[in-house]
Amino acid sequence: MKWITRERPKIDRIACPWLIKHFVDKDAEFIYVPFSQVIDKASELTAIPFDVPDVELTHYGDQCTFDCIIKKYNIEDPAVTIMAVIIRGADTDRHEIAGEAAGLWAISAGLAHNITNDQQLLETGMIIYDALYSWA
Repeated sequence: MKWITRERPKIDRIACPWLIKHFVDKDAEFIYVPFSQVIDKASELTAIPFDVPDVELTHYGDQCTFDCIIKKYNIEDPAVTIMAVIIRGADTDRHEIAGEAAGLWAISAGLAHNITNDQQLLETGMIIYDALYSWA
């Protein structure tokens, strides 16, 4: 299945692909496009849009898209539960909810600064989330 979101991914737009690949769709393909093109390209490419306003898989209240995917797909993994709080804190700038959130935000910002190709950024970011999962 194809999944689509806005370009220049950081926390949620890398964490969600990690979650999808590991727990929802191991053959998932991720597409990054300019914000203004996400909905049109999703329709054109028959892709599932995520982490943009007015789609099913997005932020709700104080929850981020990672949380939404966990709920929709009934992911019950203790390590993912631990990761979710860290990712939520980093993605919503509420670093106080998890001691690791500020560090994840800093690493994500640094990766996005150093890597300008979105697919390369995704590949590198997946390693970070593999490590976070192993730690959790």
